[in-house]
Amino acid sequence: MTESARCPCASGDIFAACCGPLLDGAPAPTAERLMRSRYTAFVREDAPYLLRTWHPDTRPETIGFETDLEWRRLVIVDRVAGGPFDTVGVVEFEALWRQGGTRGSLHERSRFVREDRTWFYVDGDIR
Repeated sequence: MTESARCPCASGDIFAACCGPLLDGAPAPTAERLMRSRYTAFVREDAPYLLRTWHPDTRPETIGFETDLEWRRLVIVDRVAGGPFDTVGVVEFEALWRQGGTRGSLHERSRFVREDRTWFYVDGDIR
């Protein structure tokens, strides 16, 4: 993915001005931005970023990726709090995927916390 390509998170911005800096270590200002960057990390199969942004209390030891799974589009369905001055947030999303000839979506309501000015993914309820 080039820096001038559209960001996979569907923000409408280019990668270098959207999720790129977050994947390179810049802090996410909101829970939604963290959610979008984590989606982009799944697209890029960036396990270190996903683990680094997962809260230590719920973080798995490793992350695996499914063979031939292609994340196609992210739709933000709802958000509750999660702003730059909040300490908790919820982001509901639907992520569309394709694997071989099969298509589907993951619909999740994710919980986030902000500790020491850093947002973390905690967990989510799959819908």
